[in-house]
Amino acid sequence: MNAVQDINLPQDSLDEWFDQKFDQKMAERDAAKTPSMTIIATKGTLDMAYPPFILASTASALGWDVSIFFTFYGLNLLKSDLDLKVTPLGNPAMPMKLPNGAEIPMPTSVMALLPGFEGLASSMMKKTMQNKGIASIEELRELCVEADVKMVACQMTVDLFGYGKEEFIPEIKEWVGAASFLPTALKADVNLFV
Repeated sequence: MNAVQDINLPQDSLDEWFDQKFDQKMAERDAAKTPSMTIIATKGTLDMAYPPFILASTASALGWDVSIFFTFYGLNLLKSDLDLKVTPLGNPAMPMKLPNGAEIPMPTSVMALLPGFEGLASSMMKKTMQNKGIASIEELRELCVEADVKMVACQMTVDLFGYGKEEFIPEIKEWVGAASFLPTALKADVNLFV
């Protein structure tokens, strides 16, 4: 006879006892687990720099373990000197807003053709964000660093574009390829591609 049969409990009682113990152990495991998130940042424009840093800093503030993998143009977000711009090209939802909030009705196809428009749009967006009290990308990035968000640079992209490590912030935790980052993503509770 095995140990279960030696207890002399009816099968229904044993099933109920097991279900209760299983639920209890699963609840204990869930309560002890630290949530985790990975973000793959692929874009290097001013408007697309906000999502990875806002999501990462927010998740970290909630006690999550967060890693951001910066690849291709997203790698520009880790450079020491940021010169991020916003462009209407390929962004049909972009409104033409002045820093005071007024909107100029202008199709993005026209905006994209105007000489110097990208610089104008970038400076207006930065001014609008400043007027609204929105943190700059530099401030959000520093917040992520202080919150122990793991910044991971794609080594293949560094090699592809011929960058030197001295061009980047010193807080980068790893310089690895996708094969080294994917095991972290596999274990994460939330994975985002930006």
